[in-house]
Amino acid sequence: MDAIVRTEGLCKSFGSIRALSDISLEIRRGEIFGIIGPDGAGKSTLERIICTLCDYDSGSCVVDGHDAMTDPRSIHRVISYVPAVFSLYSDLTVEENIRFQAEIYGFQYHEDLLSGISTYRQLEPFRKRLAGRLSGGMKQKLAICCAIIHKPDILVLDEVTTGIDTVSRAEIIDMLREVNEKFGTTVILSTPYRMEIRICDRVAKMKAGSITAIGTPDEVLEPDTFNVNTSGSARDTEKIIEVHNLVKTFDSFNAVDDISFDVRRGEVFGFLGANGAGKTTAIKILCGLMAPTSGTATIAGYDIHTQIEQIRHHIGYMGQKAALYPELSVRENMEFFAGIYGIGYFEARKRIREQLEKVGMEEALDRRPDSLPLGWKQRITFAIATIHHPDVLFLDEPTSGVDIDARTRIWEIIREEANRGTTIFITTHNMDEAMYCDRQSIMVNGRIRAMGDLYSLVNSGVATDFYDVFNLITQAYL
Repeated sequence: MDAIVRTEGLCKSFGSIRALSDISLEIRRGEIFGIIGPDGAGKSTLERIICTLCDYDSGSCVVDGHDAMTDPRSIHRVISYVPAVFSLYSDLTVEENIRFQAEIYGFQYHEDLLSGISTYRQLEPFRKRLAGRLSGGMKQKLAICCAIIHKPDILVLDEVTTGIDTVSRAEIIDMLREVNEKFGTTVILSTPYRMEIRICDRVAKMKAGSITAIGTPDEVLEPDTFNVNTSGSARDTEKIIEVHNLVKTFDSFNAVDDISFDVRRGEVFGFLGANGAGKTTAIKILCGLMAPTSGTATIAGYDIHTQIEQIRHHIGYMGQKAALYPELSVRENMEFFAGIYGIGYFEARKRIREQLEKVGMEEALDRRPDSLPLGWKQRITFAIATIHHPDVLFLDEPTSGVDIDARTRIWEIIREEANRGTTIFITTHNMDEAMYCDRQSIMVNGRIRAMGDLYSLVNSGVATDFYDVFNLITQAYL
């Protein structure tokens, strides 16, 4: 099979930072090729050079027989690029975006232009909706539809499913397979998710600007050696969270529809569901940020109706975006949040040292957050979220966009915290992580449809993996 992309000795620097160092690889025509590696490995730079969006310092890059440096226009006709950030026009409708892209490539728009792609049919009911009002998953489906409007020979995607729910991510993966099979398009994708890497024919693993391995996913991916080790957590029978018949109504719509559950001290509890299932609304109620329409709940013994201030002093929260002030150093960020929690100066200095040691970030103490990789920022945010020793820690997709190696370290930290007796209440769209929880619940349309040790369905042979568990339960109640 001939190479559609070939690089030899490719080098690129940004000032004193060496982004790519002597990259030589061949990507075969018609294959699905994955690129993985930690933050700052050079994945995006390599993809942008292939797409002629970035110059290089030395070496060569040939795409479909055309030199990326001297003949970029010829490459533009055969390639499409979809970045992680939504790249279309938010103030145009779905149909207007597709029509505009079709005209750029010299096509007359008609409704059957992408009828062969099943995912496009999911967009048809929303043709008149502004793109900016679509969900994250639907936006990326639209972006891919626009990118393949001219049936390109090469489709390059830069972590396009980051932060997208499990159902949408699976649909996008199916879409990429379909494009590859129906159009013969070579697909090049970078991703932090193991599920997506496993659809690739071959994978390149990058680190510090170099390729460290190329081969099949089984050859390149290291085994998931993270030890779940639940023996230290969830052994306490004390119920730290109790929820009874909780309802939240917006107009006539029940975003949370009569849910009841409890979580024990020291338990890692996975609160799962697709976008729009009601997870975020439920978490806001439990954190005292929103009042329920009806029902009751207690957090660490405090009532969500009458004791919100007490609840806030007994919980920590960490979202998918690092809550750090870029103009402050890590030390100054931690001192600021320690002050918010009423921790005195000398005690704060002690805890800052202890917290950074706990997450392995001592060397970042006097650095500013914007100079740090995403995985480092998330570990520091975790340290801040637990600086006041909360009884319950709410984690909202804490590993979204984090590379595989950094994700493993974050989960080791989560487990260590649970073993100290902290209850972990976590949402995630990465079903590889759901198996690390002691118990999982799955919400569908505002209701909890399954709860317990759902990974037992895999062990019993009912499902092949946790993605299968999630999809089986979700589809049954849609």
